[in-house]
Amino acid sequence: MGRGDAEGRLVRPFALTGGRTRPSRAEFTLITTVTAVDRQPDGTVRPQPEHGRILRRCAEPVAVVELAARLDLPVSVVVILLCDLLEAGRILVHPPYPVARTIPSLELLQKVRKCLDRL
Repeated sequence: MGRGDAEGRLVRPFALTGGRTRPSRAEFTLITTVTAVDRQPDGTVRPQPEHGRILRRCAEPVAVVELAARLDLPVSVVVILLCDLLEAGRILVHPPYPVARTIPSLELLQKVRKCLDRL
């Protein structure tokens, strides 16, 4: 799977990641949100055009899966590039909120049912 650049050349995903196939960190899930940080590059990341595209799309918080769709890149490639940006301090990572593991009480469920019946 490849993607065309502005001049129509085919760019392979492994070329975008420098041959890396696995992320260097495990913070990212499909629903993790990321936000760009207004900082200058510190030189630890060899900037690629995709890094700039990601930072522009992350001006507002965006989920990893949505970012990949907007960039028309595989999620695995986007996560590797996000790891670069995180290590350079260029993005903030916001993990998904944990889902409550408690089961609602029977009383609450009955109240909800009564309200729905009234509709």
